[in-house]
This record gives sequence, structure tokens and C-alpha cells, in this order.
Amino acid sequence: MRPIIGARSTELFIWTHRLNDVEPIEPIVPTVPAVPLIRPLRGLLPAPQYAGQVAAPPYDVLSSAEARALATGNPLSFLHVSKAEIDLAEDTDPHDPAVYAKARGNLDALIGREILHRDSAPALYIYRMTHGEHRQTGLVATASIAAYESQRIRRHELTRPDKEDDRVHHMDALNAQTGPVLMAYPTDSEVDAALRHASTAMPLLDVRAATGVRHEIWAMRDPAWHGRMVNLFERLPNLYIADGHHRSAAAARVARARRGRPVSDSHEYFLVVAFPQQQLRILDYNRVVSDLNGLTPSQFLQRLQDRFQVTRCAEPVGPRLPGEFGVYLREGWFLLRVDPRHVPADPVGALDVSVLSSLVLAPILGITDVRRDPRIDFIGGIRGLSSLQERVDSGSAAAAFSLCPTRMADLMAVADAGEIMPPKSTWFEPKLADGLVSHVLD
Repeated sequence: MRPIIGARSTELFIWTHRLNDVEPIEPIVPTVPAVPLIRPLRGLLPAPQYAGQVAAPPYDVLSSAEARALATGNPLSFLHVSKAEIDLAEDTDPHDPAVYAKARGNLDALIGREILHRDSAPALYIYRMTHGEHRQTGLVATASIAAYESQRIRRHELTRPDKEDDRVHHMDALNAQTGPVLMAYPTDSEVDAALRHASTAMPLLDVRAATGVRHEIWAMRDPAWHGRMVNLFERLPNLYIADGHHRSAAAARVARARRGRPVSDSHEYFLVVAFPQQQLRILDYNRVVSDLNGLTPSQFLQRLQDRFQVTRCAEPVGPRLPGEFGVYLREGWFLLRVDPRHVPADPVGALDVSVLSSLVLAPILGITDVRRDPRIDFIGGIRGLSSLQERVDSGSAAAAFSLCPTRMADLMAVADAGEIMPPKSTWFEPKLADGLVSHVLD
């Protein structure tokens, strides 16, 4: 395979970088720890002229039917790799071994046609997403499985075995990790500045998705820059998984199964994009319920008044402060403000999603297991408040609840406490694209 960028382009990029004195290069490469928290990778990337066709939404935000429709007419879409069931009969089980074999065949075909190329030398990559006025700039690297297992890379969600199994089979079949894990690093001005300064040159890849999100990738191949970034990350206390718990758990399982193989230790690291915590944007993750547990709307509102201040509103309610909730019934919108005396002090119990469960869903509506109860459904804030109204107005739901977005500081507090957040607590937006950088397990 030929590298995605020839030596001349790489030399020009580094020469321009130094000429403009954008980011000074350390004269001596710092000592790198024996098992660093992060390290460079030889990324598998699309050729620039094909990047727009290759880039695809993450595999886990689309159903098979949605992926099939989106990839129709585009044989280069990475959905043919991440959700390969779209190329088989419509009734194919997405977990059938034939799906993983098809994914490997499709990946090999993209490489064989030189749509995808493997970098010839290790690199760190800068990834910027821009959506309207929002912009976030992070680092693409591989992160240590050992740090994940020791909880230095912290998590806040439980995983489902069937979803873990799916990613394990996918990684094993492809011998690659094709979906990056979204991470946050604690505020660090030096890391932020290094990423900002290094991304002033022309990007290697520049893709504008149908959603309006712009995805830009820069490749940084200077070993001195690598050494500096590795050591800057080494001094961070922790990294935090924001989105991608099943991918990271699956990568750890693959690593454990492959330990002792003499060829490579690439399985001991997994693909991540780490953004500064203050740049990550969490949207609301709202709830709808199919019935009011035998109560009339007026009875339900009366029960709410025991623990909330209830105010009728003429406009849809999008809460902006913790402790505020919107509820929509056929009778209209209402603003709920919780009595602080009913909010526990622990980091999990104080989350709005927990407050809603403990004060409304369980005691009033009888929904005690939000993971399994078919009476509750979840709607990401990207769909807007109108989607909540539509569910109630159509009769498919009896009530809808809008919530204030979870704050990144609250997520990190839960992870630091070694606790688990309730299901569907966070909706990160914009989403990383699949197919722009993949990690091959040599």
C-alpha cells in the first residue's frame, strides 16, 4: 500500500510549520514513558479526493435501514465497513458472522482500490469539528488499554454484553479499530495551545457532512512534536470517556485475548479523539412515556406539585438550569422546578436524569427500570422539542419530559467517584465521523 501522503507533502508541511514559527519544536525529544498514556499510530485514512464520500456517521447512531438508505449510490461510504449488513439480504442479522466477513472484504476492497491508504510512519492527528458557531479541536491518538484497565481512563456508563460482542467480532474480523472513542481531557492551556497552533496550516482532509458539520484532519509527523504531546498528556491526571464505552470495552477484550503475541503490541492501544472538556457540547436527552400509570393529566399534575413548583407555559420548555424540567401533555407545556430539599448530594443522585427518575418516573409513573421498561423512550436533543410534542399529539406518548443538558463537570464528577450514570444521560453533538482515521492492529 502507498502512504496517503508522499514524502514531499510531509516535508513541505513540516517545513512550512517551522518557517512560520507556529509551534516551536523542542530541540531535544523528551523522554517518553515505557507505557505512555497515548502514542502515535500509523493511521488508515481516505485519500483526500475521496474523503467526502468515505466519511460516515458513527455506526451506532443509525439503524440498518437508515444506513442502507444513506449509503445507496455511494459504494465508498464507510457504512459498507461499519454496518456491512447493508450489503446483504435485508433480513440478515447484523451479528451474523457473514456481516463481519463482508465488512473485512469491503475494507480490503477500499484499500486495494487505494481509496484508503495507510500512513508510512506514525503520526498524531488533529481533528476539528465545526457546526455553526460551535468549534472543537482535539487530538487523534491511541490510548493505553492498561490505563483503561487501571481506571486512569475513566468511564461513566455500563455496557451491554451483546453490543460489546459485536465490536469484538468487528475488530477481530477487520484486524482494526474503525470507530474512535470520544474522550475529554481536563482543562490544560498548553495542550489547547499546541493543538490550536498546529492546526493553522492547510488541513489534510476537509469534509462537510450532510448534517452541516465540517470535519478537518491535520497529520503531525514530527517525532519532537509527538514527544511533547505524549508528555503533556502524561501529566494529565485522567482522561474521560465521553462516548464510546462499548468500543473501549471491546478493545480491552481484544487486547486481553491477544496478549503474548510476539508480532506487535498495537492491540494494547485503542483509537481515541481527545478534546478539551470545555469544548465538548452535551445536548439534552429527553424522555417520553406511553401512559400516565392510570392517572388523568390533572391528577398527574397534582402529584407533581408535591415536589415541584409547576407553572403553565405558552411556549415549549427547554430547561437551561439544573433542577428545571419541561413536561408536555395534551393540555400544553409546563415548567417544573424541583424543591432543592428533594435533591440528594451525591454526584449521581443530583443529576437531573436521576431526579426525574426518583421523583417522577418511579413513584408516580411506576417506571423503576428505565433500561428495560417498554413504557419509556428516549429522544436526543438534536431532534428538538417539536419531536416531543409530535409524540404526544400523535397519541404514541402520554407525556414528554425535556431536561437540562448534563454538564461535563457532572459527568467527570461521577466518573471520578467510580459511579455509573443512568442510561441515556448524555447526547454529545456533533458526532465524530467514521472512516477518517482508523487504527490497524498489526
